[in-house]
Amino acid sequence: MSCNAAELLPLLGGTANASAAASYLCDRFTTVTYAVDNTYLLFSAYLVFAMQLGFAMLCAGSVRAKNTMNIMLTNVLDAAAGSLSYYLFGFALAFGAPSNGFVGRHFFGLRHIPESSDSGTFDYSFFLYQWSFAIAAAGITSGSIAERTQFVAYLIYSTFLTGFVYPIVSHWFWSVDGWASATNVNNLLFGSGVIDFAGSGVVHMVGGVAGLWGAFIEGPRIGRFDRSGRSVVLRGHSASLVVLGTFLLWFGWYGFNPGSFLTILKPYGSPGGYYGQWSGVGRTAVTTTLAGSTAALTTLFSKRLLAGHWNVIDVCNGLLGGFAAITSGCSVVEPWAAIVCGFVAAWVLIGLNKLAEKVKYDDPLEAAQLHAGCGAWGLLFTGLFASKRYIGEIYGLDRPYGLFMGGGGRLLAAQVIQILVVFGWVSVTMAPLFLILKKLKLLRISSEDETAGMDMTRHGGFAYAYHDEDDFSQRPSIMMRRVEPASNTPSPHPYNGGTHV
Repeated sequence: MSCNAAELLPLLGGTANASAAASYLCDRFTTVTYAVDNTYLLFSAYLVFAMQLGFAMLCAGSVRAKNTMNIMLTNVLDAAAGSLSYYLFGFALAFGAPSNGFVGRHFFGLRHIPESSDSGTFDYSFFLYQWSFAIAAAGITSGSIAERTQFVAYLIYSTFLTGFVYPIVSHWFWSVDGWASATNVNNLLFGSGVIDFAGSGVVHMVGGVAGLWGAFIEGPRIGRFDRSGRSVVLRGHSASLVVLGTFLLWFGWYGFNPGSFLTILKPYGSPGGYYGQWSGVGRTAVTTTLAGSTAALTTLFSKRLLAGHWNVIDVCNGLLGGFAAITSGCSVVEPWAAIVCGFVAAWVLIGLNKLAEKVKYDDPLEAAQLHAGCGAWGLLFTGLFASKRYIGEIYGLDRPYGLFMGGGGRLLAAQVIQILVVFGWVSVTMAPLFLILKKLKLLRISSEDETAGMDMTRHGGFAYAYHDEDDFSQRPSIMMRRVEPASNTPSPHPYNGGTHV
């Protein structure tokens, strides 16, 4: 919300003192506006960071019990390693304005933050919010390569993804200088720019395509396909953890999508009305909810018809697929269109899972299919259903909108460009990294360790110790055992008639 001293001056009498008073009031009002917007952004960042707990629970429940400690540790590592790499390099490469259209050049190590310039206002809250997105992308990848990857490989790929690969993509599509950004008003791609509001492509496709290459280069887990090539289901050990993780992710998505407005005190139209950016925030939460819910219900009944039973794991994955898809256009589509988005996203996920079985691709969490596949559909959906009114309110320009809404095909063309560019960029950066790790024997664990489970072989014991004797970490390295007599006849006691020396 803006304050203009010239508008206040007539109301205060027009004297010299009145002019000073008007400027004083506007300055204070502007300060309050910044404070409210930054508080809103910080709260959204906390919600998005809470999704890390959701990822951890979802991953833990989706793997076998013998690998629980390993997958939990990798989720902690994604956040910890991503913090340092994004602080040192990632944020600067993504948002270091002013810069060129391909890479940022300022704010390394958050130098000169906070700052306000023609390129925008950059404060610590903005860094924290963008960092939470970066580690979310890394968390997606960890699910694809679960149960068979060396710990050092996680450390290397997580640092590289959050510090370099992801920031470059976010600069292209989210920075005010990005060559395809919808906020680069001086050089809009096809007169439109790419509308990827909260990251169906920037976050979900980046993490999903990276996971795709990691899982493909590593190969399937031992036992995932039998000798004849038929698929064998390696079920996760806890549906309860999967459901818990799904609800935590659902909760965090209300920071992920609505929070991507970055500010909330912005009126649409004349000041003083009831309609403004706060309404857009609420609408975005509604479209997010409808897309995920529709995808969950579509998956529920579709899998019942295809498999003959009600499967809660499939429903949770369908729900998340709907969320990943709506993330691109959540702010610029009508609520009814979000239902279409979720319905199609469910079938995209089902179809890609069938294709994965055909080509013997193994992804324990269906992360590549869910995030890359449904994310790509979400970008196309935005190009088809984006509303002219909502684009005008958010981006402030008369520009192309959804093809099915009468806006022509230029926005859809920009969305297709993003899909191709993201897939290409992540492929040429992450695939060679995984190949190098494989060549150096740093990627996959041994077959013996994989069969026994990484909790026991790599992390000192199982995640679940039901009895003290199950906790191998507490056992001494040298153990003595009692030697039983070879005969069943009891030995005579030396003080009951037996001989002794």
